Amino acid sequence: MNIVAVTSCPTGIAHTYMAAEALEQAARDAGHALSVETQGAAGAEPLDPAVIAAADAVIFAADVEVRDRERFAGKPTVTAPVKRAIQDAAGLVAEAVRAAEERSDTAPAPSGETAPLDTAPAPATKVTEGAGLGARLRQWLMTGVSYMIPFVAAGGILIALAFMLGGAEVAAKVNGGTFQGRTYEEITDLSALVEQAGYAGVLFKIGAIAFSMLVPILSGFIAYAMADRPGIAPGVVGGLLADAIGAGFLGGLVTGLAAGALVMAISRVKVPRALAGIMPVVVIPLVSCLVIGALVIIVIGQPIASAQQAMTDWLDGLKGANALLLGALLGLMMAFDMGGPVNKVAYTFGLAGLAAGNLTVMAAVMAAGMTPPIALALATVLRPKLFTPAERKAGEAAWLLGASFITEGAIPFAAADPLRVIPSLMAGSAVTGALSMQFAATSRAPHGGIWVIGLIGKPGLYVVALLAGIAVSAACVIAAKHVGRAVPAAASGAAAAEAPAPSERAATVA
Repeated sequence: MNIVAVTSCPTGIAHTYMAAEALEQAARDAGHALSVETQGAAGAEPLDPAVIAAADAVIFAADVEVRDRERFAGKPTVTAPVKRAIQDAAGLVAEAVRAAEERSDTAPAPSGETAPLDTAPAPATKVTEGAGLGARLRQWLMTGVSYMIPFVAAGGILIALAFMLGGAEVAAKVNGGTFQGRTYEEITDLSALVEQAGYAGVLFKIGAIAFSMLVPILSGFIAYAMADRPGIAPGVVGGLLADAIGAGFLGGLVTGLAAGALVMAISRVKVPRALAGIMPVVVIPLVSCLVIGALVIIVIGQPIASAQQAMTDWLDGLKGANALLLGALLGLMMAFDMGGPVNKVAYTFGLAGLAAGNLTVMAAVMAAGMTPPIALALATVLRPKLFTPAERKAGEAAWLLGASFITEGAIPFAAADPLRVIPSLMAGSAVTGALSMQFAATSRAPHGGIWVIGLIGKPGLYVVALLAGIAVSAACVIAAKHVGRAVPAAASGAAAAEAPAPSERAATVA
């Protein structure tokens, strides 16, 4: 069989490429040819149209929209979350083969010819056809988050660097205001920025502009996931207005969904052929921007702004047991699926807190996300006989992945032995998150791991929280492996040589 696949995850970093590697290995093992297009953070190199035309089946392993999926129209298709491609690549390949065989049985192409591609237009929505409302909603929201994260990461780290280089007064110097009894005027002439605020002021301004795009990009690409390109304009406009009115992150979620739903509804209206050409470039943007804008300003903006302020006040007021519980919960979520949807919900909550000016939640989330890979790397060093050769190799890479806040570095271990590994990781991450919140450590950076330790408030206590969680997870993993471990140590080498585990395939990418 000739199979093509597309892999894509919300951040486009680890899951995307691990899934591609696992699918390629599984197809080779089964005697099939498979070509993968990775739609990751580094961009995508599209599959050759000739390869697509010759394909017997298609695999979409994606948690966000598959870009340009109309290229694959008419082909037998198997759709699954990207995590399943890592854990059960062989099963996905087998499903694709069955789908191709069923298609050939019911509608065989003429001898010597390739079945023509379906020329029907692609569906308006950018998510999996036939998925339930919950699955579609998750994919819509994750699409918005995936496009938002680069703006947040770049902007947040630049702002944090500006504070580190220019001190806390750099914000007042650039935006105007009073700091320690001294009053500054807002710098409106950007050509005078270096002279009046120094290079730290330049970093702050660039970072602030990038970070200010958080809400409109989130809103715009939620609408894009729902209604394709016509949804971007009303989504972005709605997000900008939501941000201006104080509705913030919650407003971006609501306006994105509302804009996408509105554009989908307008697109279904039958219009005369003479008007069809101007609908996507004039009528839909005009009507949708007007309706969404009026809705935000007149109806929903203020209530959402009040809810956003209430959430901000709640975060700012967290003390004692409440802070511990929130930190522990976020830690559990970060380790539960290691870069999957639950992990992304916790990370997004941290971003919402960061955008609202609460820096403790982001610190707890980042520390809890660093814990699993480092704990597993430590466990492979302390008790190497409990792990297969492939897992020990993955452990070598997990040190750097964990230090860089790439939780996906733990996936090779969790895929091979989920019942023992995942609960152990959740325990350690819960400890790290709870201690980080209790210590009131802060992070101005939304990403970067240990490499942005200079941007962490109370760095000593932050490291203590991280080390405590690592120790708990490593101890739990070692203890769990001792109790009826899945692969006996004496046989692990032979077993790995005869039948490569999912962790071995994933470790290649890690």
